[in-house]
Amino acid sequence: MSIRTEESRAGKREQEVVPVFAALTQPTLLLDVAGPMEVLRLANLYQDAVRFDVRYVGPLSSVMTSIGIALTGIEGLPAELPDGAMVVLFGDVEHVMTADGWPAPRRDTRGDAEIVEWLKKMVRPQHTVVSICAGALLAARAGLLDGYLCTTHYLDCQELARVAPAARVVENRLFVEDGRRLTSAGVTAGIDLMLHIMSQRVGHAVASAIARYLVVYLRRSGAEPQISPWLEGRNHVHPVVHKVQDAITKNPAEQWQLGKLARVAGASSRHLTRLFQEYAGMSVTEYRNNLRVALARQLLSQTEMDMEEVAEKAGFGSARQLRRAWSRVHEGAPREARESC
Repeated sequence: MSIRTEESRAGKREQEVVPVFAALTQPTLLLDVAGPMEVLRLANLYQDAVRFDVRYVGPLSSVMTSIGIALTGIEGLPAELPDGAMVVLFGDVEHVMTADGWPAPRRDTRGDAEIVEWLKKMVRPQHTVVSICAGALLAARAGLLDGYLCTTHYLDCQELARVAPAARVVENRLFVEDGRRLTSAGVTAGIDLMLHIMSQRVGHAVASAIARYLVVYLRRSGAEPQISPWLEGRNHVHPVVHKVQDAITKNPAEQWQLGKLARVAGASSRHLTRLFQEYAGMSVTEYRNNLRVALARQLLSQTEMDMEEVAEKAGFGSARQLRRAWSRVHEGAPREARESC
């Protein structure tokens, strides 16, 4: 990515500066803005190799938010975007929490149209477009999602498909990355997406530290080649599947038969099987065994247990069963995990 640089205050090495333009509509959903921008603030605090230079822009100098407090000091829409700039778009709301007797602000449709026209003129291949929640609709109206995989809040997916018939809308995903187009589902999924971006731009360790500070999980895209088994299959928004995954994650070694997990889910075994395949992208057995293999790997690297004991602690009936499951996930034998420590 071509971006401008400046000399780091900490020394002579150059600091990468990423221009970020957060385009605000009225009324805006405050958490859509605050969550992802807080991730950028902490990224600037926790490292100095990359600085995210955030500017809030829009047709209005002040916008009302979903909770009845205004955001002010907003700059006008810039006449140009530097190479490597990131444009962040946010969702709006129909209802604003206001004190009794105070008129609720109307949606600024004219301002939305201005942002769409600005996007059409300004965004070029060297720019990255990030949308939070219904912000995807602005990008769609500007034609920026045509031909791209994308998502939005589950209540707006049909509208997104209608507005951008050439886009490939994906439902039930926290976020979707397709080249320089990164889109997220509603509200807190914007934090997940920005953490994912930070993992790529400033490293997984920094992203993890930010996630810990915000007391949220660090999720990664399903397209990432080295995804953690503890996070794999979690990039969806189905509460029943997450409930079952939480139960297995809490104790992978437990004898999780399908019927037992179905009772946890409050669904039939057949329905749970279908939901798991659809939303997690794998079978219940595959998910359970992947976590057991991950647990076995930890035990091999952190303890001196023999293979049979490791297999038992990880939930396998025998070392042979462990090796069979291991071969589906890793190249080489389990003992190599211990030898590499």
